Amino acid sequence: MTNTTLKKISEVLGVSISTVSRALKNHPDISEKTKTKVIELAQTLDYEPNANAIHLRTNNSNLFGLVVPTISNYFYDAFIAAIEEDSRQQGYSLIILQSGDDPVIEANNLKICRQNRVSGVFACITPATKDMQPFQKIFAMGIPVVFFDKVPDLANCHRVCVADTAAAALAANALNNTAVKHVLAIFGNPTMSISKKRLQAFSGALQPETQCTIGYAYNSEEAIEITAKHLTASKKPDAVFCMSDEILTGAMKAIQIAAWLIPKQIKVIAISNGFFPNLYHPTITYVETSGYRLGKLAFSKMMTCLSGDTNTAELSLPCTLVEGGSL
Repeated sequence: MTNTTLKKISEVLGVSISTVSRALKNHPDISEKTKTKVIELAQTLDYEPNANAIHLRTNNSNLFGLVVPTISNYFYDAFIAAIEEDSRQQGYSLIILQSGDDPVIEANNLKICRQNRVSGVFACITPATKDMQPFQKIFAMGIPVVFFDKVPDLANCHRVCVADTAAAALAANALNNTAVKHVLAIFGNPTMSISKKRLQAFSGALQPETQCTIGYAYNSEEAIEITAKHLTASKKPDAVFCMSDEILTGAMKAIQIAAWLIPKQIKVIAISNGFFPNLYHPTITYVETSGYRLGKLAFSKMMTCLSGDTNTAELSLPCTLVEGGSL
């Protein structure tokens, strides 16, 4: 069945196409009687306006693009939920694109955003993103980009992040209040600004007399290997700090395989969205970094960008310590 067109409606009612178009837009020059007839027939025929034509004419799609590493991550799932909720309330739709942490796929996703003439883009860059040219093309079209979570070291761009420095320092101070002597601290990709910020803050806040061994894990599988290796070393850690939920799940699997008791044999603390720490017994103490609240902050930033605000100061989301039974 072909889509109902303005021409079809005009033919049935015996009016011009321009009259039908203006009636559907509630134009004041069209009588209420004609508007009623046009709208009733359009509803009966299930008429839907050509979105692509509207985009071309108005240069406004009322569509946001969201480029995220994966939707299976609980943090990003919560972030997406917040963006979708606010977008819907403000009359926008959302196109969600996964990069899989691949810069080539990320560039293709940005091309899709350009082709759809999106009103704005929310982007969490990949660890391997070096060439910012795909983003520069978005900027050149006058489309605002709000970077979130994993953000680029790029001047004059809009960024919203969790309070990475404060979160890592809060975790270190929580360990300082225990009797730990040797901490295994596992961070993500060392080239990412989020890893650098958290490493610097954690190391700086940890008591000088506490030995700290640094590890880097790109995924949960590597976190398993790193943790297992140190649990069998001659000098074993008595605490593990996990920079993210993904690292936490890997570290916990290694601890469970080794059958170490928490917190008697080893203490655990993480920076987390809050879902995974509650899956374990005892529950894991964590510094909360809410994906949902970050999404709300990112959407608010996007709306200020669309209103013409050019302030590029980075916004950060406050964090809190949630005590469990792992310390």
